[in-house]
Amino acid sequence: DVKALGGTNVSQEVIFKTCDIIFLMMPLLPATKHTINEKVLPLLKKGVIIINTSRGALIETGALVSGLNSGIIGGCGLDVYENEAKYFFQDWSAKSIEDNTLVSLMGNNRVLMTAHQAFFTREAIDKIVSTTVDNLSNFLDGKRGSDLPNSVC
Repeated sequence: DVKALGGTNVSQEVIFKTCDIIFLMMPLLPATKHTINEKVLPLLKKGVIIINTSRGALIETGALVSGLNSGIIGGCGLDVYENEAKYFFQDWSAKSIEDNTLVSLMGNNRVLMTAHQAFFTREAIDKIVSTTVDNLSNFLDGKRGSDLPNSVC
């Protein structure tokens, strides 16, 4: 519990207005898609740094570019990109990238991009494997839907 650890629950608006760094660590759900978007830009503290290692579509890419160009967003670190499927985990060293927005972000000195590697730690891989084995075991035991511990619906 946040309060038990000395933290305080605040609204998104307070986070947007006051934080120097916003680190997006959430699943991609209808409610979280484009958490950072054009409507949010005026609410952000000028010069904010945005870090996203979760899901690319948490950030509306056009709003990110707009925020960077206007100086509202001072910089960002991205391990994920909204339209990454065609490019990440592929060798593009001998081909031209056709996504002008991606090219623009990669060439921006206020953007640090990695190719969706944040999950690639020993701890994360161990957790992925153990969760998958647990899911299979529970399924084979006849559990379905909300009876599964890792169910999301």
